[in-house]
Amino acid sequence: MTTKIALTGAGGKMGCRITDNIKEVPKYEVSYIEISEPGIANLEERGLLSTPQDMAVPEADAVVLAVPDRLIRKITEEIVPQMKSGAMLMGLDPAAAYAEIMPIRDDISYFVTHPCHPPLFNDDTDHRKMNDWFGGVYAGQHIVCALHKGPEEDYVRGEEIAIDMFGNDFGPVIKAHRITVEQMAMLEPALVETFAATLVQSIKDMKDEAVRRGVPEEAANAFLMGHLRTILAIVFGYAGFPFSDGALLAVKKARQRIFLPDWKENVMNAKNIRRSVAEITDSLGK
Repeated sequence: MTTKIALTGAGGKMGCRITDNIKEVPKYEVSYIEISEPGIANLEERGLLSTPQDMAVPEADAVVLAVPDRLIRKITEEIVPQMKSGAMLMGLDPAAAYAEIMPIRDDISYFVTHPCHPPLFNDDTDHRKMNDWFGGVYAGQHIVCALHKGPEEDYVRGEEIAIDMFGNDFGPVIKAHRITVEQMAMLEPALVETFAATLVQSIKDMKDEAVRRGVPEEAANAFLMGHLRTILAIVFGYAGFPFSDGALLAVKKARQRIFLPDWKENVMNAKNIRRSVAEITDSLGK
């Protein structure tokens, strides 16, 4: 049985990655929705044409939102009334669902999925895999999935589409992890953007400070990149050996100076996460 998919934002960054993975999968009949000139050009490079939204959405079994978070409120206000009963709306980020900015209909399902990207520690030696930073082209990756609203049986339907969107024969989905939208929001934005990305940017800032103070940049980069790999392997249990006593003492003392006592609560607090997704979706105060 053929599943009809309407892919909105099909010519964008995420849209193109999904388009490349599903455009030749026989079980899908895909309509590509794109209004920007660069996006339309990206589709034409792939031998594809854009379909008007009001033609594609009413016929679709699943509508995929490969669009920026800040546009989802406006786009879904147009799309949701056009969807047929029993169809599924699929988001690629938890922010819009968690912020509750999409119109809700009882006769359609809402599914959210997001790629985990290729694992930092893996056995890949193929340079194409090693340089596939986002995954799903040459490198395999995990994904997370949540059935936000709808009957339980629709989870399987959404997961199957998600696996095909984020993987292929070269870079398959390693595993689809079922979680809730609330848990997905703890992972992103809270864990990986609010916290991890901020810390990594701060690591780069501190390296730049060492260079400003006279350390040759090439030496600083080589030293830091090597040590980051070792540190991550130790902390997450891949290395099989612990930090030295001196390193443990340095970490203990530094945490007291750098982090506020309630830093975990500040990052993972539901109120703060809701504020963050409201900012991301441009719905703060609306």
